[in-house]
Amino acid sequence: MAEQKEKVAEARTETKIEIKENERLDDLQISGLFIIQDTKRFCFGMDAVLLSGFVSIKDGARVLDMGTGTGILPLLLSAKTKASKLTGLEIQTESADMARRSVEYNRAVLQDRVEIVEGDIKEAGEIFGSASFDAVTCNPPYMKKGNGLVNPDEALAIARHELKCTFDDVARESAKVLVPGGRLFLVHKPERLSELLCTLTKYKLEPKRVRVVYPYADKEPEMVLIEAVKGGKSGMKLEKPLIIFEKNGEYTGEIKMDYRF
Repeated sequence: MAEQKEKVAEARTETKIEIKENERLDDLQISGLFIIQDTKRFCFGMDAVLLSGFVSIKDGARVLDMGTGTGILPLLLSAKTKASKLTGLEIQTESADMARRSVEYNRAVLQDRVEIVEGDIKEAGEIFGSASFDAVTCNPPYMKKGNGLVNPDEALAIARHELKCTFDDVARESAKVLVPGGRLFLVHKPERLSELLCTLTKYKLEPKRVRVVYPYADKEPEMVLIEAVKGGKSGMKLEKPLIIFEKNGEYTGEIKMDYRF
């Protein structure tokens, strides 16, 4: 293990990665991975980490992360799974560029398992072709266009509002790129759960697992995690609630153990 760490350190010393103005290099605290993020753009949050812990895929799977941002999910899943290939699709040039540079910085660890593609979720089927992936992950914009205040910063607005794609786009394109029996994993807002489930079934993506996430046991839920199977039979499991914090503000035991906080 020590020898491997030394080799990784040497490889990174030899790799010249540009860290631009307002960017920082963050330690992900897992498998020696780091990520480049811009402090003035959208940075990953708890939802991405929880989704990475919710994902369950077979060894050797080909995985597509739609709207990957700076590549947080492919990076985390490279450490948490034995997927053979993890592809991140991102429409914003600046975010895709940061993601690519993060991949390059981590290349000694990733060993060519992660690829970043700049492109539109609405065109995923055309970009990758039908039945190209065993699993799809997505942390989509939560708010519909016209709902709530839109951030004046375009990057933040695109990350939070359905300005570039809708959930219908996500479901439709996921159905196209998934193999029969392939799985879609996503995180979203619980107030849209009914709509999400209806849209998934519209595209023959059968919801199989749903887990609601609460900040505290006595508070309203903030997130919902969903797994759907392409062409799956009806029958959904509602898993026990996931609580993030204890009353004293510390992470719960499950968060520490299963989600590595």
